[in-house]
Amino acid sequence: MTLHAVHHTGLIVRDLDRSIYFYHDLLGLQFANEPTGWFEGPELARGVGVPGAKLRQVSLWVGDVTTLELIEYANRPETSTAPVPNNYMGAAHVCFRVDDVFAKKAELESHGVRFYSDVNVVDEGPLEGWRWVYFSDPDGLALELVEIAYYMRERRNRAAAEYLRTRPSLAEVEARLG
Repeated sequence: MTLHAVHHTGLIVRDLDRSIYFYHDLLGLQFANEPTGWFEGPELARGVGVPGAKLRQVSLWVGDVTTLELIEYANRPETSTAPVPNNYMGAAHVCFRVDDVFAKKAELESHGVRFYSDVNVVDEGPLEGWRWVYFSDPDGLALELVEIAYYMRERRNRAAAEYLRTRPSLAEVEARLG
């Protein structure tokens, strides 16, 4: 079986309506489905692996194929008020590909979005051609904009093949992890 594409990425948010203002109204993502009512029940709890789960969600289009799912849990733990720091196990971010990262950054800044840094320009190494910058949504979840100015496909393919040829065995990796 072949994996064809990433269908969606899901983010847990504090308030679905507030997040819709950010992702739909500010970032311009269009609805793939309207916001749901609250779901709950034993099947949902088993399906998402959260005892007593009660949630509502919305899906927004990112391009023509991929969606971003925003989920609000009614029973999110009281202690879960801040996002996982970027260097913690399980942390994640969503990266949006844009045509002009400098222009999109300026546009979002004009609406009060704060970025972690200036645009980072990479012109050597595995990510050569990337122009990228991180920012956060209203809940502090990490997001990224990236412009791929150019892509050296043959160079990347050769480097990936070399990695596969010289990588440690799975047993060595597992031993390293203990």
